Amino acid sequence: MKYRHSFHAGNFADVHKHVTLLQLLTALKKKDKGFLYLDTHAGRGSYDLSSPSLEAAAGIGRFASLEHRAPELRQYAALLAQFRARPGQRHLYPGSPLIAASELRPQDRAVLIEFLGAQANALEASLGSLAQARSDGPRSVRVERGDGFARLRAFLPPPERRGLTFIDPPYEQTQQDFGHLTAALAEGLRRFPTGVFAAWYPIKDQRSTATWQAVCARSLQAPALVCELWLYPRDSQVGLNGSGLLIVNPPYLMLERLQAWLPELKSALAVGPCAGTSARMLSQSV
Repeated sequence: MKYRHSFHAGNFADVHKHVTLLQLLTALKKKDKGFLYLDTHAGRGSYDLSSPSLEAAAGIGRFASLEHRAPELRQYAALLAQFRARPGQRHLYPGSPLIAASELRPQDRAVLIEFLGAQANALEASLGSLAQARSDGPRSVRVERGDGFARLRAFLPPPERRGLTFIDPPYEQTQQDFGHLTAALAEGLRRFPTGVFAAWYPIKDQRSTATWQAVCARSLQAPALVCELWLYPRDSQVGLNGSGLLIVNPPYLMLERLQAWLPELKSALAVGPCAGTSARMLSQSV
């Protein structure tokens, strides 16, 4: 299964992913000391949904049309509305690097890695538009061309000694990318044991997902949790059945808050009775 950012922009997995990312950034900002946000597969930064796909209409379209109770969902809805209130951006959908850049403070820093030149150029343009719209953002947001898995080691550990590494590969070769993902998490933790790492993964085949998670539980020497949302049976053949995030060194109360808002998000996006959520510890510190 190929998972291309542009084709799937705004679908239910993106909503799940970006609400969680925003919660992680908010948790890190509770301390005054700056931190590094490292995005290993950044993409183009923003997407035009003026002609939304069916996936986007059922994802961010449905989400944006509803009122939400959980503060995490309200925060994400407000951020999206803020982006779309700017001139000429009524149909803009922000990706992870633009969400992060909009949330970082002057003392924070971002490194955004993208392999494809056209995507990196589009990301630069999106960041330029954002910088013009706000004057209190991070002093340093850097776009790097390269393989995110290979370049990760160049930026860890950060001099700030605090950081969030966000790993969201395209899964063009799913099993191969799972292997790269496990190796990247292990290498990241070796270099930066106290860093927060969040890795997105598709849920298509339950057995493959469970096997990979068991490998992570054995090999990652740090507390980790899994946060999952699925709309279809986890082993059906529809394509993308669900969305998962593996979070290593999760911030304080992260699990409790996920368990509070995930069911509400499921109710907002569910298309049938097979939808479900899970937020649980994968492993404790070994």
